[in-house]
Amino acid sequence: QVQLVESGGGLVQAGGSLRLSCAASGRTFSSYAMGWFRQAPGKAREFVARISRDSLTYYTDSVKGRFTISRDNAKNTVYLQMNSLKPEDTAVYYCAADPAYSGNYRAVFEYDYWGQGTQVTVSS
Repeated sequence: QVQLVESGGGLVQAGGSLRLSCAASGRTFSSYAMGWFRQAPGKAREFVARISRDSLTYYTDSVKGRFTISRDNAKNTVYLQMNSLKPEDTAVYYCAADPAYSGNYRAVFEYDYWGQGTQVTVSS
């Protein structure tokens, strides 16, 4: 079992930056791929970024060049650095853990463990 706790959300003006953190429990963190998703009001949860066990990274097109996912296995933590934020980035952001990749890294069902989410609000 893995427990995930996100932090770092908040209110920021358009063009600003935030860094989200996700702390994981357990001793197997380094063996999991980790992802970030977001969910805006009235919309489905959507993929944002993923980092593999070997630190390969993947992004949805709308955040490429603005967001960076990284991990620190010594701290059992994954990060999402978000720069040049836009109002359309406003959402609850969730981190998720994928212990066994099945080929659908953008899909919610690929990930077995989820955090409680952290709110990111970008004002115009």
